[in-house]
Amino acid sequence: MSSSELPRDTKLRRPLMQLAERDPDFAAAFEACGLPPKRQQPLGFEGLLSIILAQQVSAGATRAIRDRLYTAVGKLTPETFLALDDEALRGIGFSRQKVRYGRGIAEVTQSGELDFDAVAAMDDGAAIAELCKIKGIGPWTAEVYLLFSLGRPDVWPAADLAVQEALKRLKRLRKRPSTERMRKLGQAWRPHRSAAARFLWHYYSHPGV
Repeated sequence: MSSSELPRDTKLRRPLMQLAERDPDFAAAFEACGLPPKRQQPLGFEGLLSIILAQQVSAGATRAIRDRLYTAVGKLTPETFLALDDEALRGIGFSRQKVRYGRGIAEVTQSGELDFDAVAAMDDGAAIAELCKIKGIGPWTAEVYLLFSLGRPDVWPAADLAVQEALKRLKRLRKRPSTERMRKLGQAWRPHRSAAARFLWHYYSHPGV
């Protein structure tokens, strides 16, 4: 199924319309591209591992790796993941680095060092800081977890290259904005920066618009 055939995320309609009322550039792009497709990750270990898997890998490759992983483990938990040896994970499609990160996340989840219920109860800044304590989890991974697993409304992945490129095109900037400039530009879209980021990923996938 192509991205154009995926169900649209109608929950984003209201915040995106509010952003369009404030920003003529946003309004024109929203009229041209419409709503982004639905996208959600599971909570907890399963969702965080899925986000790690998607780093620097195409969407199609990520789906194929995920499908092979579920075939191998049935229900994905820290315990079923740790039961697979490195050779099995490499055969599924994990890089050596992602094997290490995946095992580390599974181990701290299993031990209780990483408590996903506690993370869900924290505010955005504290939740990102807590996740970033774990090896292999940086700000981008934590922000994407808050966006797509926890559904937080005002998360702004300022370092994401696709979001940067989309904003450069949207605002007709001379060069791709730095992470610091992205943070400043994103202030205009509070408290709906999650919807703005979701839309910019969608806009990035429509280079002709």
